Amino acid sequence: MKIQMLDLSEQYNQMRDEIISKLDEVMSSSRFILGDNVKKLEADVAEYSNVAHGIGVGNGSDAIHIALQAAGVGEGDEVITTAFTFFATGGAIARAGATPVYVDIDPVTFNIDPNQIEEAITDKTKAIIPVHLYGQMADMEAIKKIADKHSLVVVEDAAQAIGARQNGKTVGELGTAATYSFFPTKNLGAYGDGGMIVTNNADISEKAKVIRVHGSKPKYYHHVLGYNSRLDELQAAVLNVKFPYLDKWSNARREKANYYTEKLSEKLPGIIQTPVEKQGNYHVFHQYTLRVPKRDDLQNYLKSKGVATMVYYPMPLHIQPVFKGLGYKEGDLPETEKAAQEAISLPMYPELKKEDQDFVIEKIIDFYKNN
Repeated sequence: MKIQMLDLSEQYNQMRDEIISKLDEVMSSSRFILGDNVKKLEADVAEYSNVAHGIGVGNGSDAIHIALQAAGVGEGDEVITTAFTFFATGGAIARAGATPVYVDIDPVTFNIDPNQIEEAITDKTKAIIPVHLYGQMADMEAIKKIADKHSLVVVEDAAQAIGARQNGKTVGELGTAATYSFFPTKNLGAYGDGGMIVTNNADISEKAKVIRVHGSKPKYYHHVLGYNSRLDELQAAVLNVKFPYLDKWSNARREKANYYTEKLSEKLPGIIQTPVEKQGNYHVFHQYTLRVPKRDDLQNYLKSKGVATMVYYPMPLHIQPVFKGLGYKEGDLPETEKAAQEAISLPMYPELKKEDQDFVIEKIIDFYKNN
């Protein structure tokens, strides 16, 4: 058996003709930069997020950076976030000239713990970045209350969570802005890099549109320092084909997740911790992530049986060498560091076959029976 973490081939085969047709339209039009496909995707994703504005950018990392800059975050500011996330979250803060301030996570969801945020606020704090990790929204209602109390910007890092909801609200509705990644492995993935900012704030939208084109408005007149970070027309064409399938794919992911949880909870009660969907949340399962003992041994065993797994994230941001100057040390964020030793993600994608899941489940059970 060879079971991949993600296999995009079947998805592509299902819509191959439509994708090729749309790409041919772009090639024939000779309009490759910020054309009709980008405009359509911006409008559709904004509407899907129940906000007024969508701004396509080069990738999900730039989306965070540009959203922060457009919201006025810069030199001398502090931004509170989680250390249990991909580097782009902390990197975007630093690239904006601000200082990342890391707080611990909720051990149940792996998301930022709102109870840790307020004590980290100083007179330099300008923003909070909650990361909706693995496809489940952080506790946005609690975070928004804190932000409103202290007049802070909230930029939702929703790279893994397009389509996620919380108490009837979607990603983007409760924050100042939210950011998406369209990296190929994401729930809505392009065939290259891509990202988007969504917001109800017209000023942030307008500033982000200027920043993504070298800070120019009109063309060749530069009032701010911007970047070359535009969503590519070809990638937008691919995403426009895929976008109508997103809800169907999210539902399929949830079905796969429920099957994993049912079988693993039944066979290994008290040994592993399966994902918990908090009440009121709609989890879109970008990843299906367990907490397990002997994590590295389990990963090696599954690899020997042909099962791919991933560890997100083995070294939290607060102890990354590049952030050494911030002064954090091991032990400062105990729940984050514990998760980094225990978390393992199983194969997860809409087309994952039940027999493949059964094989993965069987091998996990075998490992713990013998260990």
